[in-house]
Amino acid sequence: MWVKEKFNKKLLVEGNDDQHVVWALCLKFNIPETFDVLECGSDNQLIQEISIRFKQSEVNTVGIIIDADTDISNRWNSLKQLLTTLGFPAPNNLSKEGLILKDGNNKTIGVWIMPNNNLNGMLEDFISFLVPNDDQLLPIVNTTLDSIEERGLNKYLTIHRSKAAIHSWLAWQEDPGTPMGLGITKRYLTTDQETCSHLIEWLKKLFSE
Repeated sequence: MWVKEKFNKKLLVEGNDDQHVVWALCLKFNIPETFDVLECGSDNQLIQEISIRFKQSEVNTVGIIIDADTDISNRWNSLKQLLTTLGFPAPNNLSKEGLILKDGNNKTIGVWIMPNNNLNGMLEDFISFLVPNDDQLLPIVNTTLDSIEERGLNKYLTIHRSKAAIHSWLAWQEDPGTPMGLGITKRYLTTDQETCSHLIEWLKKLFSE
């Protein structure tokens, strides 16, 4: 979703779902509106946007939330090279709490790799962490997907299984087909999980300074 930019702090995300999940979390945890959440359209466009944003003199903080996809090591290594090029000496390893770095010109960058800065995956894997522990539907979803895959009936790629799982689970809620962000607002999903807490603290620290 296109948004009118109002702030000198930017959070770059891949797509519309990421944007709405961030908005829902900010609302849930009363995170002040001090930054724009900008949908870039894809991971490649997001990466290109990082350099563009730092060329804008009025921008002093850029955060990114990007999927690890199938190889978090490769994702982090490519981001690390870009950060170094931009003047942010990045550590060899990414902390589970995410990354926040400053350069010598009072610029700040933050990195969060979905789902938890440690595992391969994407936004939907992060959302699956928020399914309540006592939920009885997700195991049925996974059993169903196992059966579909064993019979070769799945139309989705195996790398997108988490997408199939979480959207099937959301389709079985009180309001079928609820988007992920609204699933947080409607409390179908819990926000008490550790990875969610780390993401919230990362957002607060990055954009409160």
